[in-house]
Amino acid sequence: MSGEVSHRAGFVAEEAVARIYERADRPVTARRWRGAAGEIDLIARDGAEVIFIEVKKSKSHAAAAARLSRRQMERIYGAASEFLAGEPLGQLTASRFDVALVDGMGRIEIIENAFAA
Repeated sequence: MSGEVSHRAGFVAEEAVARIYERADRPVTARRWRGAAGEIDLIARDGAEVIFIEVKKSKSHAAAAARLSRRQMERIYGAASEFLAGEPLGQLTASRFDVALVDGMGRIEIIENAFAA
């Protein structure tokens, strides 16, 4: 996939995932939020909880999941920490990390609290 096509496919996937969160009354408050440590695809809220969402698109859900590396997770953690620094409770803000896997047919699988060890 060319860079432009890949970029557009990623944007379309992110928008589809955002709609799922919005329909579940979890408003998306930021898209492609960028901090010094990296970028977070989507940030949503579930009441007082902040949800950091990484969207991965590939031919299959398994292939999409394989695209999430430990190094990328560390960058997302760093960016999330920067984001939380701006919240009233700072690092004590309730938060979780979801991963949304989008396959080639546009089917979406959301793994809530995906970074939990």
